[in-house]
Amino acid sequence: MPIFIHMIFRLKTTLIISAIVFLCNCNHETSDADGIAVRNITAGVKPDTNHIDPTNEPQLNYTRQGSPVPLKNMFGINAYEWNFEENPGSPNDRKHIYEDNMALIKTFSAVRHYLNWDRMESGNKGDYTFNPVFSGNWTYDVIYERCKQDGILVLADLKNIPDWMINTYPASSRDNDNAPVPYGKSLEDPASYIDQAKMAFQFAARYGYNKSVDKSQVKVVTKKRWNDDIPNQPNIGMGLIKYIECGNERDRWWGGDETHQTAEEYAANMSAFYDGNMGKLGPNAGVKTADPNMQVVMGGLASADIKYVQGMINWCKIHRGYKKDGSINLCFDVINYHLYSNNGDVRTHKRATTGIAPELSNDGSIANDFVKLANSLPQHPEVWLTETGYDINQESYQKAESIGSKTVLQDQADWILRTSLLYIRYGVKRVFFYQLFDDHAGGTTQYATSGLNEGIKRRPAADYILQTTKLMGDYNYIKTISKDPLVDQYTLGNKTMYVLTIPDETGRKGTYTLDLGKAKTANIYHPKAGADAMDKSQVSTVNGKIKIEVTETPVFVEGVLK
Repeated sequence: MPIFIHMIFRLKTTLIISAIVFLCNCNHETSDADGIAVRNITAGVKPDTNHIDPTNEPQLNYTRQGSPVPLKNMFGINAYEWNFEENPGSPNDRKHIYEDNMALIKTFSAVRHYLNWDRMESGNKGDYTFNPVFSGNWTYDVIYERCKQDGILVLADLKNIPDWMINTYPASSRDNDNAPVPYGKSLEDPASYIDQAKMAFQFAARYGYNKSVDKSQVKVVTKKRWNDDIPNQPNIGMGLIKYIECGNERDRWWGGDETHQTAEEYAANMSAFYDGNMGKLGPNAGVKTADPNMQVVMGGLASADIKYVQGMINWCKIHRGYKKDGSINLCFDVINYHLYSNNGDVRTHKRATTGIAPELSNDGSIANDFVKLANSLPQHPEVWLTETGYDINQESYQKAESIGSKTVLQDQADWILRTSLLYIRYGVKRVFFYQLFDDHAGGTTQYATSGLNEGIKRRPAADYILQTTKLMGDYNYIKTISKDPLVDQYTLGNKTMYVLTIPDETGRKGTYTLDLGKAKTANIYHPKAGADAMDKSQVSTVNGKIKIEVTETPVFVEGVLK
């Protein structure tokens, strides 16, 4: 969850959010699935000692309203610019993609780019650079063009503050995590955030899709730094970025006063960032001023507290009012939070000691609450989870553990894949894992070893994501037809795939009788560490039914008519 590659010692919550009891008032939809799937867990199975709170269990045979979500949307990753362009064989060449790393990045459907403001405005106030940036010499045009070419969605997370702003603070309180205002400015006034709003305008004008931006408002530093330097050139409407995020974890309760924003203060910040506080900050401030169609994502909340989002909504009612259609004039398009599954409890300040399987955590009920809040708004903003994951080092309170004959890496892979399967059940639209590589290989602190890749090779977690994407990345989640084992139904056109999982962390196994209708045979797929594709076997059905062994590693089943 840290946001700089060297910031592995930053303080972070050792807790997870306690369950927020959500009594869903949605209508159940019945279907033939009620009689299709018959659970038959064997009597000899080890008893489940890790009971799941009912508030964290999915509803059976409930089809969510709205557009269906393809499974590949649950496979995003957090990454930095150096993950794209830092070639160890040519460390000074930052004009080209490092293809070994790009092969790993293409495993994922989306990248959340940790984008430091200081990279683009590192010198004097108002001196903007993008390709290359003056801080680090990275070439963002190259990165974003390649992502678009490879079909990878980019969420640009504009975070932290530049050095020139840090230096306005007293020496004792200089921190790049300070709220994005010069020292002494009111955090409650949208006008205080005008510098960040101007940065957002420049970024959106360049990388958004609006080719009608007023070019006179677009500024870049075009001077050469040395004789053979390639200077920045102004550009507009490049059509490379659709989503931009405002900051990161602005509810950070663990930091100093200058680093924390209340819901109301952050809403003021977002109002400036979103559209220049409804245009009041001038023609060169705000994302929507540059590209009305770019989607603004609120900074991921560390507390996963819907009350914080509700506070922002209330601020918008008062200070931004209502649109002509009667809806609140919100300052965000996507609701965003962070949550790591462990055995802590934020309500009681119970310190976590280990990561836990996602189904045994409060993740389900918390997701339910966020989605319920989003659906209560006329805009129906999407809900995203942009940080989650597990460490492999055994001294971290966010560790995955070795269970039975499985290694820690295999267990991390199980829980990562099951995290994606969990959030799609509850209506979350995108998930981004922390992160592409370890922050500190061999480190012992939390979040230091959460990488899904190592060197130029995938870890099993990335193997499972790649294999699942290849098998059924475009399939849409339809509904869950059994709770234990979990049996999820996905479809793509006239094709159906079932995903079966024991929601536990004890090495428990079971059997399940699955009715595949008129299918004569069934294809069964098992994820395999170290491979590009799942292991596949085929069995004959008996009157369209098969009895299949289910474990804590998801198994995938499809019926074959011929």
